[in-house]
Amino acid sequence: MITRILIADDQKDIRSGFRLILDSQPDMTVVGEAADGQSALELARELRPDVLLADIRMPRLDGLELTRLLASQTRVVVVTTFDQDDYVRTALANGACGFLLKRSGPALLIEGVRAAMQGDTLISPQVTVRLLSRPAQDPPKATAPHPLTEREVEIVRLVARGYTNAEIGAELFISAGTAKTHLANVQAKLGARNRVGIAAWAWQHGLANAEDA
Repeated sequence: MITRILIADDQKDIRSGFRLILDSQPDMTVVGEAADGQSALELARELRPDVLLADIRMPRLDGLELTRLLASQTRVVVVTTFDQDDYVRTALANGACGFLLKRSGPALLIEGVRAAMQGDTLISPQVTVRLLSRPAQDPPKATAPHPLTEREVEIVRLVARGYTNAEIGAELFISAGTAKTHLANVQAKLGARNRVGIAAWAWQHGLANAEDA
């Protein structure tokens, strides 16, 4: 199966570079490019790509709002120069399937697209380490009541650290299929769009702090 990708970035050289990287993969093809968020929105609705790579700061419509509008229709991976905490949290809350820094390199870009297609999440390691080592602006809500079982909380912690279903299974001595079932239950209980929504919930509720790692 060929993964169809749309690239949204206001810098032509970035779009060209991403296209060269992704088109070199036998299982990927770039079906379109957009230089601003509004054009990306229109192209995404017309072309129905499997994955949208979206910058944050773009004319007409920024990548965070673009993510919110399209996350229910296509997998959105934010690829940006800017890694401020509020950008990361907003992107994840809006349904992004990944958050990558442009400086992370070609291998991580390819891996991010493949992770999104597999239902997994990839966040640049630099971002994950910082989020886990720095408390959220709001006080942690770990003591507040929530609907999750003890096992589901364990899984949520691992999702927040970027574990795949297979890695969760290995860590907890369960099958990847069982991990996937637990995640589906967690997603339904929390009303999360995807696993990055689950990760965002974990950060907000103090379940992904550095001392838990």
